[in-house]
Amino acid sequence: MDGARERLDAEQAEARRRLAALTGDFDMVVDASRDSNADDEHDPEGATIAFERAQVSSLIRQTQGHLDEVDAALRRLEGGGYGVCERCGEPIGEARLEAKPTARLCIRCASARR
Repeated sequence: MDGARERLDAEQAEARRRLAALTGDFDMVVDASRDSNADDEHDPEGATIAFERAQVSSLIRQTQGHLDEVDAALRRLEGGGYGVCERCGEPIGEARLEAKPTARLCIRCASARR
């Protein structure tokens, strides 16, 4: 698992940076909605602000989910289970781990899930 720690640390740092940026974006959208007309139904800008708030909120949930996956991968790395398929117990290929450092399944098991 050469470079696994570095890849995961980089993924974690990027996810945290993105989460902080998205949280800032969300706060700006919320602040903008406070400054606008509170009647979203009749305010042409209200629908846009509500859409932006929902979109940023969704991106925050996705990023938090990815960060949770990275944290779980780091725990597997510390516990010796990183790079082992959770379904069949076989090693996960290095190329797959390079492409998706948080992979829990080998390519064969991941393909069978679809």
